[in-house]
Amino acid sequence: MAGGSESVDLRAVSFTSVAMLAFAANSLLCRLALGRGLTDPASFATVRVAAGVVALGLIVQLRGQPRRHRGAGWRAAAMLFTYMACFSFAYLSLAAGTGALILFGAVQLTMFVFALRAGERFAALSWAGLALAALGLVYLVLPGVSAPDPLGAALMAVAGVAWGVYSLLGKAAEDPLAATARNFLYALPLVLAVSLLHWRELELSPAGLALAALSGAVTSGCGYVVWYAALPRLTAGRAAVVQLSVPVIAAFGGVALLSEAVTGRLLLASAATLGGVAIVLAQRAARPAPREAAEAG
Repeated sequence: MAGGSESVDLRAVSFTSVAMLAFAANSLLCRLALGRGLTDPASFATVRVAAGVVALGLIVQLRGQPRRHRGAGWRAAAMLFTYMACFSFAYLSLAAGTGALILFGAVQLTMFVFALRAGERFAALSWAGLALAALGLVYLVLPGVSAPDPLGAALMAVAGVAWGVYSLLGKAAEDPLAATARNFLYALPLVLAVSLLHWRELELSPAGLALAALSGAVTSGCGYVVWYAALPRLTAGRAAVVQLSVPVIAAFGGVALLSEAVTGRLLLASAATLGGVAIVLAQRAARPAPREAAEAG
């Protein structure tokens, strides 16, 4: 936003900081619930989506503006469901920081692929950044003593691709808040179906229910609303760059709250992946009028 006042800049910083904390908190809440056996992944995803439906529905109603029904519809809901389900099952075996890094890397790489398909040309330095980011993720999941669980890593990568596509589909929404509320509603029967398929594994304690509801209503539902409020005050490049903080916040949160270890492999992979993404984003931000979709959570 050109020529913005100091108060607008402060609001942008505040909204963005809250949104990034919310995105990182989703990883921490899910890992906390699943790592301690407080709930099963299918139930976590279902309660998370249901709580998001309630929270976003109330926000839309309190806003008092008519809903606009044009948007991505069932395709976006399918991507949201894929993200929610794979995200939950992945955190059965991944640490919070590792999962956030794989998720974030997959989201950004997905968006870069779509940018290439749309005809955007990348400079040589941007290609080097893409290669560095991809190598960082490959190094993270290479077999070894400190490698993450292969199935968990694969599920989180699928979740990242789904969230990237979901974010790109959201560009067509005339009313992002109403569209997000509708997508959560459409995704609800899909996560319920997953819970029914896994009913033998049902495990939902009061603490697990509270963590899933907190993730759905606050760090997902309200977190997305805050992010939408921040986006108009940020350039597309800056909106993407700030998300470099999410895996870092999640990793340190995992250490502080979940007693998770930060391995040398994670540190090196994080430096390569986040550094590579930063190089690409810096190059794209230098180009005139770039068009980016930069959402993750």
